[in-house]
Amino acid sequence: MSSGPALSEIGALIGDPGRANILSALLDGRALTATELAWTAGVAPATASEHLTKLVTGGLLSVSRQGRHRYFRLASVETARMLEAMMVIANRAEPNEAPRRATPRIDPALREARTCYDHLAGRLGVGIADAMVARGLILLGEEAGEVTASGRAWLAEFGVAVEPAGRTRRLLCRPCLDWSERRPHLAGRLGAALCRRCEDLGWIERQREGRAVRVTDVGRRGFAGAFGLAE
Repeated sequence: MSSGPALSEIGALIGDPGRANILSALLDGRALTATELAWTAGVAPATASEHLTKLVTGGLLSVSRQGRHRYFRLASVETARMLEAMMVIANRAEPNEAPRRATPRIDPALREARTCYDHLAGRLGVGIADAMVARGLILLGEEAGEVTASGRAWLAEFGVAVEPAGRTRRLLCRPCLDWSERRPHLAGRLGAALCRRCEDLGWIERQREGRAVRVTDVGRRGFAGAFGLAE
């Protein structure tokens, strides 16, 4: 198969522990410097520079310059989807093991609420998706979803404006299998818009490091009122 060599090259890029740590650090959608990524990956700056060069050349990262600094981020939404799917498999139980839902390897803060590239994940993200499906605001299939008429009215009242499909090839909404909960949270343009709105409302706060987000006191009340999630 002609795709075999290309697939093996991508696998080799991700297979190095240092590069895997760098990619995981960028799954929150933010851009970081080489120095920050070296610290995150636990490698020397020179080693991090080599890793970053390979990841950019391999098309997994993009780089932009601002002043004296270069900032690295995941190259695309598709890259983030691939990494999140690999994390699902990496945390899957072996055939003879019980499901590792309560495994201590998962940071409780990450499990509770985190970003998955540009949308919400963890218990919070799954809870939002479940609530919207239960209320008939969205319909989710295996690969994609749609917003119902009542959903569009609710989103407008909530203050979420979704870009028209003509501006981007990205799906409006789709399920994204959550690697810690093993159930789908909401991705696509709608998932990203909801995340931005919750941040603008002060319901969530990003942390300086890592993908975990903190739900504020205002946010707990807000999520309870808007989605029926427990405070």
